[in-house]
Amino acid sequence: MFKHKHPYKPFIQKDTTKLIVGTLPPPRFSTGELLEKDVDFCYGSYYNSLWLFIDKIHNLKLRYDTSNEAIEERKQFLIQHKIGVCDIVESAERKKIDASDLGMQNIKLRDVIGYLKQYPNIDTLLFTGGNSKNGPEYFFRKHIKDYNIKLELVNNEVPRIHKFKLPVRLSAVETSIRIIKTVSLTSGSGAANISISRLPLYKQLKAKNPKFNTFDFRVMQYRDFL
Repeated sequence: MFKHKHPYKPFIQKDTTKLIVGTLPPPRFSTGELLEKDVDFCYGSYYNSLWLFIDKIHNLKLRYDTSNEAIEERKQFLIQHKIGVCDIVESAERKKIDASDLGMQNIKLRDVIGYLKQYPNIDTLLFTGGNSKNGPEYFFRKHIKDYNIKLELVNNEVPRIHKFKLPVRLSAVETSIRIIKTVSLTSGSGAANISISRLPLYKQLKAKNPKFNTFDFRVMQYRDFL
């Protein structure tokens, strides 16, 4: 059984307002066996397209290699745009050494609600996937049960948007309420291409422009939030 531990601590600043929430990077990031175009940082797998979407949206011309410069480029972007990263899975066990969310067992979750309380400027969580089993929203729903928190549906169209109330204790007798929005973005994995191709909006855009593809669709979607 392979013990898959998250290789990166949450990347959050005092003024962070949005938090990207995924699960775990591929096992090679935990074992240090990076590929030539991988970046040793959150979402650094060249085959996880998150940074490709961000690069396209902001025309960053990022490096895709194992250099420290590539890491710093990504950190500076996140800091400048007040975006943080806090994947929800701290560790898991795997029978097969791959990046499949469904392959995770004996999962230990991070205390995302604890981080929200620690960083009071965060008002939005960006899930890199929906509520399918072992996805980030799925785990978050399990996590908030411990706090007696429930998600309220705001928009049922993809990407689905929810909100929840986060009680914050100000003193022994005084409590305030923060409203946190969650956005379940379409996963950057290749497996999500099938579900994208079935969406009415994608079919409509594809019919207007045959060159329009699933990468373009995600860029269009992510642009509103990143």
